[in-house]
Amino acid sequence: MWSRLRDDGRARRLTLALAVYVVATGVYFACASRQTLTEHTPFNHFALLAESWLNRRLDLGGPPPGYAQNNDFAEFGGRWFIVFPPFPAVLLVPLVKLGGSAIRVQDGQFFIWLAGVAPAVLFLCVEKLRRMGLTGRGTAFSLAVSLLFAFGSVFFFTAEQGTVWFAAHVVGAAIAAIYVLAALDAERPVVAGLMVGIGFLTRAPLLYAVPLFVFEAVRVCLPADFAAGSGRLALARALWTGLDRRRCLGLLLAFGVPLAAVLALAAWYNRARFGDPLEFGYRYLTVLWRPRMEKWGLFSYHYLGKNLGVVLTSLPWVAKAPADPRFQINAHGLALWVTTPLYLWLLWPRKWTKVHWALTLTALSVAIPTLFYQNTGWVQFGYRFSNDYAVFLFCLLAIGGFRLGPLFYAAAVWSLIVNSFGALTFQRPKFAKYYHQEGTQSVMYPPD
Repeated sequence: MWSRLRDDGRARRLTLALAVYVVATGVYFACASRQTLTEHTPFNHFALLAESWLNRRLDLGGPPPGYAQNNDFAEFGGRWFIVFPPFPAVLLVPLVKLGGSAIRVQDGQFFIWLAGVAPAVLFLCVEKLRRMGLTGRGTAFSLAVSLLFAFGSVFFFTAEQGTVWFAAHVVGAAIAAIYVLAALDAERPVVAGLMVGIGFLTRAPLLYAVPLFVFEAVRVCLPADFAAGSGRLALARALWTGLDRRRCLGLLLAFGVPLAAVLALAAWYNRARFGDPLEFGYRYLTVLWRPRMEKWGLFSYHYLGKNLGVVLTSLPWVAKAPADPRFQINAHGLALWVTTPLYLWLLWPRKWTKVHWALTLTALSVAIPTLFYQNTGWVQFGYRFSNDYAVFLFCLLAIGGFRLGPLFYAAAVWSLIVNSFGALTFQRPKFAKYYHQEGTQSVMYPPD
């Protein structure tokens, strides 16, 4: 075993990735509440969906169970549906089958077992970037990046929840990491296309992660001494003459076929439930803010200001009176730079490469749709939608060429402390005093 760790080979990388998984999963279990580990969660929508499939139904077969508080269920044609992208439910089918029903499956514990996958695969991604000559640092740095993602981002508090909204992020982050690993150097186009497809069936914004593979396919099909020239016309001419078009087309087809197959399956699923291949059912949700969705739609410029307010400006509320806790966190969550100030370094990378451009465009493509979405991510400790693109951001941190000085280390320590607080306190009755939750979702800042 020790010889494996000394050699810079595949066995060594897999052994270290397994170690990352064990460490991350062990910490997630140590920080989890007893209820999450021993009971089904109150919002076990994916287990309920798996049970419906086992009963050969696409709807629930009746109203939602009372313990779920009618939270995020859709009613259409007198039937009740779960409209969240369904892939996490696929993973639960064997457990629900063995248990006999959804309520006999500890779904929260199941997703904690999966939570260590994303950090482990991210380690393999950073190691691949290192072997491509892009990080300029050793394996210890790759381990640090993966563990900072595991415990220094909002993924930490997300991993502890197990409920439907957060379970999707746990699965989605793992899929995003596998996608990056497959897409770099366009090494495994079929796997990459499949990951984007099932990513879409887990967290819809992951459909927009396509640019990374397209950029990589073009890059590896250009000669090593490719020079773009100046101007758009010169770039287009150089691409046309220098690109190995046959190889590139083959890569893109191998990527596109599994993706198209998954999208076709999603269209069939929608049509079977709602009579329309493009209808995902969100407008049938029986939620208090349904009127705003009917007025403004699921996505609109109307929501942009509010979402940017959460991402960029949401801070803890300081105490107003001696009897109050020293601070409170709004249920819309803390700003992204508060929970993970390391992201600020992404604004000033020391070096740019073709892969840097590809990852940046991909992260933006995945992030932008949620900024126009009707929901901020409420209820949350930090901006949970960032989990959709955090893997890409941490890969960018790995290849940014930053100086790892005292300020960087201080930001890393802050990230670990803040996110540990979130993981240990969010949705825990004992610490409810530190969170301000107001049911209309209209309160974002402390009143005067």
